[in-house]
Amino acid sequence: MVTITDSAAEMAKKILTTEGKAGWGLRVYIAGGGCCGPSYGMDIDENPTENDEVVEKNGLRVFVDKEASQKLDGMNIDYVEEGERQGFVLTGGKASSCSSGCSSCE
Repeated sequence: MVTITDSAAEMAKKILTTEGKAGWGLRVYIAGGGCCGPSYGMDIDENPTENDEVVEKNGLRVFVDKEASQKLDGMNIDYVEEGERQGFVLTGGKASSCSSGCSSCE
């Protein structure tokens, strides 16, 4: 299952409240794949679907499609502020490594 840090949950709730969407959730999904493995994305959604697993952290709901949840198992969502680097970061999970000869990974 996907986990979310306290800082990520609090920042997501702050952003949702600022956008007038308090109580909405964060959707984590697989955006596609290629020779470098899957790429991941996040969006906001008002409610989960019947095909979603829902994780709650500090009042924030995180929605993950049941089909994608196996590939996202072990994924961690964090929020970082390090110098000019600021934002949500997805780490861990079962991402496959880049295959040799893949020009977009090098």
